[in-house]
Amino acid sequence: MERTRRWMLGVLVLAFVGTSAELLLIGHTEEIMQLLPLILLGLGLVATGAVWLRPKRTVVQLFRLLSGLFIVAGVLGVILHYRGNAEFELEMRSSMAGLDLVWNSLTGATPALAPGGMIPLGLIGLIAMYRHPAMKPERTSTTDRGNE
Repeated sequence: MERTRRWMLGVLVLAFVGTSAELLLIGHTEEIMQLLPLILLGLGLVATGAVWLRPKRTVVQLFRLLSGLFIVAGVLGVILHYRGNAEFELEMRSSMAGLDLVWNSLTGATPALAPGGMIPLGLIGLIAMYRHPAMKPERTSTTDRGNE
């Protein structure tokens, strides 16, 4: 399991670096909401290094929390991209509605589903930490319990 865990962490590093490069190349830095994925990806790199080098209980818990935030960010990003496209479409054609609006919003200038790519990153992170050895409960020895 440890070998698989290390491979998954390696895949995450590649995905974090690649996704960060992509966002920087497309100029996804114009406002704070656009910087959030980059900040999250940077934190992901740091957290991956931490869990690789010092897999302590607290580090694993923080890594799990961060992985959950990747999932939340992916869902919110899809919603924000979709809404932005929908608003643009309605400005262009205020009478647009129904499936026509949905289709045009999904295929608009902003890639509506692209932020969803953060979701599998979070899931991979959670799976990689599944049954992590650092999370095993500590055993108390009989000498610690005193004379019972």
